[in-house]
Amino acid sequence: MKFSKYIDYTNLKPTATEADIRRLCEEALHYDFASVCVNPCDVALAASLLEGSDVAVCTVIGFPLGRNTTQIKVAEAEKALADGCTEFDMVLNVGWLKEKKYDAVRADISAVVNAVPQKIVKAILETGFLAPEEIAIATVLSCEAGARFVKTCTGFTGGVATEEAVRIMKSNVTPDVLVKASGGIRSYRDAAAMIAAGANRIGTSAGIAITEDYLKFQK
Repeated sequence: MKFSKYIDYTNLKPTATEADIRRLCEEALHYDFASVCVNPCDVALAASLLEGSDVAVCTVIGFPLGRNTTQIKVAEAEKALADGCTEFDMVLNVGWLKEKKYDAVRADISAVVNAVPQKIVKAILETGFLAPEEIAIATVLSCEAGARFVKTCTGFTGGVATEEAVRIMKSNVTPDVLVKASGGIRSYRDAAAMIAAGANRIGTSAGIAITEDYLKFQK
């Protein structure tokens, strides 16, 4: 796979402006990234800028805490779908997972999956809050709920992707589910370590720096 297609190029800053999103999309097209990941209010703009390209539009659902009600997550996803979104990174309810409310966690994810049929839903586990066995359980629940990816972290609550977490996720997914590493990935060395551990996507705002670093390694 072309290296740039590992990258979900991200701007989820609360200060992001229209100019920032336009720049993000222009850069994503230039570098041929897998997607741009933007806040829900920026989906329509990103979709219009990327129309006809193979750069997907991704947004976040229940971001960053995962503590919205399921109904609100579903409404967010339905609105983003109508605005042109094709990939949905939703934060699972970590509190429910900690309480072992596994049916509720599964149903929460499944509701979003069902709201955007045939689209890619990535369940964000927030691995920084989880023990290894909880990462494994969250991965299994996400697969059972129909998620297409499991993702490490939002990057907004202090958690960072680790090779250990990625390996646990990779060893617990079903064959049709992929792994996204996100949180603190700033260099090609970081990205390469995550890919070696089993990541199929890299979520980062440093996509250009990582790709330029990768190109230097190829020379």
